[in-house]
Amino acid sequence: MNDDDLRLAPRTRTAELTAWARAQDRGPVAEGPLRAVLTLLELGGGRIRDGWPELTSAAVEHLLYERLYLYVQPAPGEDPLAYGAAVRLLIDHQRAAKRLNAKRQERLLAEAEWQGEVATGLLRRADLVTWPRLYTLLLRADGVAVDDPAAVRAWLDGFRELGPAERIAAYEALEDSGVLDRVDGDGGWGPTRLMSVGMATDGARMLLENGLMERSYRNLAELNALGRPMPQELAGDFESFEAAAAVEAMRLFGEWTVPGLPRLLVEEYSDLAPEPGPEEIEAYLAQLPQEPEGEVGPDGQEQWDGQEQWATEEEWAGEEQWAEEDAAAPGSPEGSAGAPEPDRPRE
Repeated sequence: MNDDDLRLAPRTRTAELTAWARAQDRGPVAEGPLRAVLTLLELGGGRIRDGWPELTSAAVEHLLYERLYLYVQPAPGEDPLAYGAAVRLLIDHQRAAKRLNAKRQERLLAEAEWQGEVATGLLRRADLVTWPRLYTLLLRADGVAVDDPAAVRAWLDGFRELGPAERIAAYEALEDSGVLDRVDGDGGWGPTRLMSVGMATDGARMLLENGLMERSYRNLAELNALGRPMPQELAGDFESFEAAAAVEAMRLFGEWTVPGLPRLLVEEYSDLAPEPGPEEIEAYLAQLPQEPEGEVGPDGQEQWDGQEQWATEEEWAGEEQWAEEDAAAPGSPEGSAGAPEPDRPRE
């Protein structure tokens, strides 16, 4: 596939932002968190201007509060606060480039600081892990050289020999040792937790794939505007394009956990990282106790939809107001984009 045309792999401006920080005599921000932040912002559905993600309150919240914990497992010795620091560095850079006015910069910096602190707690919650994050922690806990594919595969082979109870005991040991924070009241590592982890993993990977394809489509639209032909992969059969997006999504997932691990868990060790299908989810939901009438079903759903619509309208109204304030300032961008609807972690 012609990657120059499809541009599936994100091409962040990490090096440029790092060089700017050095020129400003700012404290260093780790390259890994910085690259992850720029990539997730780029794939988050917001606007991109001159290669830089447009920063809004919704985009910052979407990243730090709703997406980071799905994908990233900080490396040993890496400060989880580095992700919030990376966002603040980008905010200051965009202010220096006159894409933000002073009032908006101040607001975004405050939001990024406290949401970055919240993100560190979310990264420790046992009920919010995905399979790649969980197995990254297990591999590290057992002292496996995660940069050695053969060692990772050998460990997975050994873990496969364990029974279900022994595997659950290994998950619980991460809480006992303080690697993950125990969550009370959700049943622990029972069927509900395991199904939730599988569903979160599948959803997180799909979000990455969709973000990659949307990014590629935007690039192709620009090529078409220049009179360039549509790449062969998109001329009829989209299967090869979708497959390439899936591979790139798993590569990125591995970049933020253990290289190659997400693909292994999907293609060769899916029994260790089950992702329930629609029938399994329906069967599981069917055996749950029914809530009183009005809490769920059409009435409850309508009520939830109404609340969700109200929240969305409030968010857009707030962003429009801020956009108007920014438009009045010299050198500031006009308008801002909202983020996709949030999947908030359970309190």
